[in-house]
Amino acid sequence: MRTTPETVVITGASAGIGRATARLYGRRGANVVLIARGQAGLEAAAQEVASLGGRPLVRIVDTADAQQVEAAAEAAEHAFGPIDVWINSAFTSVFAPFDEMAAEEYDRVTQVAYLGFVNGTRTALMRMLPRDHGTVVQVGSALGERAIPLQSAYCGAKHAINGFTSSVRTELLHRGSKVHITIVQMPAVNTPQFSWVRSRLPRHPQPVPPVYQPEVAARGVLHAADRPRRKQYYVGATTTATIWANRLAPALLDRYLARTGYAAQQTDRQPPSGENNLFAPVDRLQGSDHGAHGVFDSTSRSRSFEATLSRHPAASALAAGTIATAAAVLKRRARTSS
Repeated sequence: MRTTPETVVITGASAGIGRATARLYGRRGANVVLIARGQAGLEAAAQEVASLGGRPLVRIVDTADAQQVEAAAEAAEHAFGPIDVWINSAFTSVFAPFDEMAAEEYDRVTQVAYLGFVNGTRTALMRMLPRDHGTVVQVGSALGERAIPLQSAYCGAKHAINGFTSSVRTELLHRGSKVHITIVQMPAVNTPQFSWVRSRLPRHPQPVPPVYQPEVAARGVLHAADRPRRKQYYVGATTTATIWANRLAPALLDRYLARTGYAAQQTDRQPPSGENNLFAPVDRLQGSDHGAHGVFDSTSRSRSFEATLSRHPAASALAAGTIATAAAVLKRRARTSS
């Protein structure tokens, strides 16, 4: 039983999954360090955390800059003491075929969506390892195991996070450390990102359905932080199905996504006409807070059966086995028909 509030650092806290996670920690009465580039979103997030009973600290940081991340950690521990949990959630992306992306765009996505996680993890471990206490949670994605078209930079970054995290985990195990690192693999989530992402698609980008609300993802992050001994957690039945199907029938999924992946990531609406957030935060450009949710509330799910199962390992293993069996059947059918 804790006698003092836990101190939690959340990158990407101004919107989406990071914003929803900050609210959950606010309800716990935690010290919540909110890190992102956009001031309006961070200030609104801080007000929510405070109103829910937590103690917020805002730091405007570009996580691609290791020195900025380090300075934010120093401010966090000066204000609240040792960091207990560090959650890496910040990212950016570009929706476009690979050959239509400029080198500086690809570099920028990689710097934020991958190296930003590396910077956060390094800064957290520098403080946690000497104390032999703490947890790092990476907000991952099913796209870190099963890539899709039009998001090569983002998929590459999420794949890299998986490999990086596994490497660090084995190093912690080697030294017998009580510091933990885990990853939460996410499904499609209804965040504002799809309205401010840089896109060269002819229509408004969307997450591949089915789509979940950011609160579903946030509950998964909180659960992983509380129980970090597992290598990874899956949120959303589609995450589990996608990962297992890719392991058993990757060529079949290649053909399927080549046929459906372009249309599945676009709505029938016109593309956003405003600024994108690749190199500067949208709320700084537009002077407004966008909250945790995107524009897909009417079609997004507020519950995840798989996330509930993950809190019960035996049931989760049974469900995973069922999905694996179904994927194996699909693979055999694909071989028979080819």
